[in-house]
Amino acid sequence: MLSEPAPGRTEVGAARRRKEDARLVTGRSRWTDNIQLPGMLYVAFLRSPMAHARVTRVDVSGARGLPGVVAAFSGKDLAEEQGSLPCAWPVTEDIVIPDHPPMAVDEVRYAGEAVACVVATDRYRAADALEAIEVDYDPLPPVLDMTEALTEGSPKVHEHGNRSFVWKFAAGDADAAFRDAPVVVERTYVQQRLIPSAMEPRAVVAQTDGDSFTLYSATQIPHILRIMLAQVTGIPEHKLRVIAPDVGGGFGSKLQVTAEEVIALLLTRRLGKPVKWTESRSEGNLTVHHGRDQLQRISLAADQDGRIRGLKVDLLADMGAYLMLVTPGVPLLGAFMYNGIYKMDAYDFTCTGVFTTKMPTDAYRGAGRPEATYAIERVMDELAHEVGLDPIEVRRRNWIRHEEFPYATIAGLTYDSGNYEAATDKALALFGYDKLRAEQAERAERGDPVRLGIGVSTFTEMCGLAPSRVLGSLSYGAGGWEHADVRMLPTGKVEVVTGSSPHGQGHETAWSQIVADALGVPFEDVSVVHGDTSVSHKGMDTYGSRSLVVGGVAVLRACDKVKDKARRIAAHMLEASPEDVEFDGGTFRVRGTDAGKTIQEVALATFAAHDLPDGVEPSLDSSVTFDPDNFSFPHGTHLCATEVDTETGAVTIRSYVAVDDVGKVVNPMIVEGQVHGGLAQGIAQALFEEAVYDSEGNLLTTTMADYLLPSAADLPSFVTDRTETPATTNPLGVKGVGEAGTIASTPAVVNAIVDALRPYGVHDVPMPCTPERVWRAIDGGAA
Repeated sequence: MLSEPAPGRTEVGAARRRKEDARLVTGRSRWTDNIQLPGMLYVAFLRSPMAHARVTRVDVSGARGLPGVVAAFSGKDLAEEQGSLPCAWPVTEDIVIPDHPPMAVDEVRYAGEAVACVVATDRYRAADALEAIEVDYDPLPPVLDMTEALTEGSPKVHEHGNRSFVWKFAAGDADAAFRDAPVVVERTYVQQRLIPSAMEPRAVVAQTDGDSFTLYSATQIPHILRIMLAQVTGIPEHKLRVIAPDVGGGFGSKLQVTAEEVIALLLTRRLGKPVKWTESRSEGNLTVHHGRDQLQRISLAADQDGRIRGLKVDLLADMGAYLMLVTPGVPLLGAFMYNGIYKMDAYDFTCTGVFTTKMPTDAYRGAGRPEATYAIERVMDELAHEVGLDPIEVRRRNWIRHEEFPYATIAGLTYDSGNYEAATDKALALFGYDKLRAEQAERAERGDPVRLGIGVSTFTEMCGLAPSRVLGSLSYGAGGWEHADVRMLPTGKVEVVTGSSPHGQGHETAWSQIVADALGVPFEDVSVVHGDTSVSHKGMDTYGSRSLVVGGVAVLRACDKVKDKARRIAAHMLEASPEDVEFDGGTFRVRGTDAGKTIQEVALATFAAHDLPDGVEPSLDSSVTFDPDNFSFPHGTHLCATEVDTETGAVTIRSYVAVDDVGKVVNPMIVEGQVHGGLAQGIAQALFEEAVYDSEGNLLTTTMADYLLPSAADLPSFVTDRTETPATTNPLGVKGVGEAGTIASTPAVVNAIVDALRPYGVHDVPMPCTPERVWRAIDGGAA
């Protein structure tokens, strides 16, 4: 694998080793929990042991007198200033958004909700002092099942009831599509609740200097966080600085405005001292927002030849106890993806958001799109079984052909480019599909108790979460643009200030490659600055596979502005007209001559400003705020072969092939890493992970011993490859990659398991497909 481009090659497309890794993998990074400030105090939170109860008394006096304790507060103590945590996505006009106090005052609505806090001179004293706080609870019935929550007489999570919203979308005549359809497939799938598990737990440090405040946070969204915290706390935005140091992963879990961030600011404002909070892993499992948790009722109508007529989706989405930053919008992102890569005449979608007494859900890697892809790819396999077609063939009969792009889908999106045929053909060849099908038949014929299953997932996704007009039409509370500054230093070096905020994606490397090609400067001469709202003053941050297709394009366009400014100065230096000056490989040349000036020479001359054209300012620095016209639509084909032991229910992934199309690739090494990480998370949902509550609403999976995360030893070696269909909606031709592996892999694995077990009458295995669940599915199917 290349570590630098070969002679004559461009930087974009080269497998550059990441600039960031020199500090990240050696521990020389600066992350939130290793920040030490003079006089710093430590915060610990007392959390409710009950899922639902009235809080009748909180007495913190016992904690206040303990050694090392500086202060202790109940939710009531902070009630006048703590405000309500924001929800920025009111998806319908009549949506119910309950108040969400950072610390509970009168009622707790999920186990783990904070009711009091202690501030002490070290974290251990703070944690120990929690035992001295006395709290009286008046228990209320928990609300745990979404279907029951909507029934008459169900206990209420909030006074108004348990329904937050109903959102509908329809296109075409669904009733006509289903009327007299030769084939109707109806299935119900459960998207189990998942717990994000980033390498770095959440952490916050807050400090004050007079009337100004600085908040360090392990966050994906420093710019959004600053705006929201200003609104919640009343601190003027220009008096609040938010810094995201090096952040160890997020997967959506740090796309949030958290109770702990708000309380940290309130405490430092009250006490005049810096305060720090770092969650334990068990605390994180309780209180980091959860992902997925949906009940999907799917109906698909088709002709006998397998061609789709229409699709109906009736979705229940568990909001948890409150609506957090984008909670209600997450399932609606999936609304535009249930049709997948397929053509159909009608589509009907309804989503009901339901309150329960559980930790709120919100964005988790893929955010709505993995759920949608799972449903359509599972039901496509069921359709293939119903009409007697190979799963690949039923997809070929329905997908959008490459010559049909751009294509307006039934869900109202316009896919700009794609080639599902090419990606699938390459995947089939790498996988040895026909040979595996032959082996599958041979095993079945001889009655092998270890059955071979083959799973297919052909997918696309909407990513590059960006077009502000589209987000506005969906009632999203912000735009989707991104900002970049490119600064030419006097010595010819380049500083890039990006509004995107990385937490493992490799922005410093990829942005350097883009700038090196655009300005003709060495890769090593580019530095990238991010994550500090006092330095990077403007941005929309990082989520939804938007960094490259929005933030990277903003960087490229800022480079174009730098060149436009430099061309005029270079023309003056060369005594030529700007129209006669060309730029190539870092040098401005007069067309048809050898006369030229490098961009470094122009930068130094601009700094000196001794002889600039009249009316030209002495600066090449340029800024761009880029707002795309459309999403981007990566796609791919993933194939999985599983061996299922019908005597024990054990599942082994024998081989996995992923062929993705993410448009033009800036750095293939980074793409490989993103795909591998995504596959691990998608496979984990299929086989391992599930947040489990008991009948009283207590989370049972609070530790790594209870919540099963796969290690490298639990996963196969992946075979990955790419096709390349450039995006037509941005000048780089790039599409997103960060969520692709997660979106595609879960249905590929479950389809493989079900495929292995169809001879036993099995049509579904609930996720995660543990040995016990597989065994019970076999037993039930045989019965």
